[in-house]
Amino acid sequence: MGQPDQRAEGPGPFTTRLTWQPPGGGTAVWESRPARRRGLIAVRPPGAAGARETSADDSVLGRLRRLNAVAATAFVIGGALFAAGAAVAQFGSGDATTCASIYFAGGLFFNTGGYVSLLQAVNAPRHVPGGKGTLVAREWRWWSYEPMRVDWLSAFVLFAGTLVFAVDLLDSFLQGLTTQQVNRLIWAPDVIGCVLFLISGHLAFAEICHGGPCIRRRDLGWWIVAVNQLGSVLFMVSALAAYTRPATGSLINADIANWGTLTGALCFSAGGILQYGERP
Repeated sequence: MGQPDQRAEGPGPFTTRLTWQPPGGGTAVWESRPARRRGLIAVRPPGAAGARETSADDSVLGRLRRLNAVAATAFVIGGALFAAGAAVAQFGSGDATTCASIYFAGGLFFNTGGYVSLLQAVNAPRHVPGGKGTLVAREWRWWSYEPMRVDWLSAFVLFAGTLVFAVDLLDSFLQGLTTQQVNRLIWAPDVIGCVLFLISGHLAFAEICHGGPCIRRRDLGWWIVAVNQLGSVLFMVSALAAYTRPATGSLINADIANWGTLTGALCFSAGGILQYGERP
């Protein structure tokens, strides 16, 4: 960042793309998501017509593959369970405790997917500023605090959202709650979790687009973020429709609440399936 031959791009204080001239000449381009998810950096040697992608070493790529597989599987299963819970609620084939149990099981998988997504950011290979255009890995870490990295912040906010959902899901097992208690203990955490999911998706778009809005039809990462963000929007619609009216004790619209959860959950499962392809 402090070298005059480097050009940094990104939204606000974040750097999501960095271009510099390696010591031997040519051009190296680091982008946050390809480096983090696939262990790739683009290098154009001196005199070459185009850039080629250079990978991190095999041990780093193996780590990235394992983390990606665990996160993708967790979101696929978690989304499927949430969809199943919503289907049970909508079509009346189970009681409230059955629905809550299915949702809670799905929430555990969402917790896992959120934390492993954070581990992907924490343990992503890093570029060497001003170096030859290679990616290197640090020692394995279970946690870091890097709020000036948009990928870390997006993953952290996502994980926080899954934890808030866990509060909502646990409270849903409580019996004999008043309308005010239902809205405070179940509905409010649901809405907060949805807001956090939306913020995480916005940050993920900022990482891919390097700032302003963009459409990248040929970019698998863009599609993953877009599908997940659609799921977050549907979750928010569901949460708003699930508010319990104090005057009547009934939901604003139970059908919208259930269908919003079901379709939103399927979006997260679809995003998880797509994520299998975004690997080294």
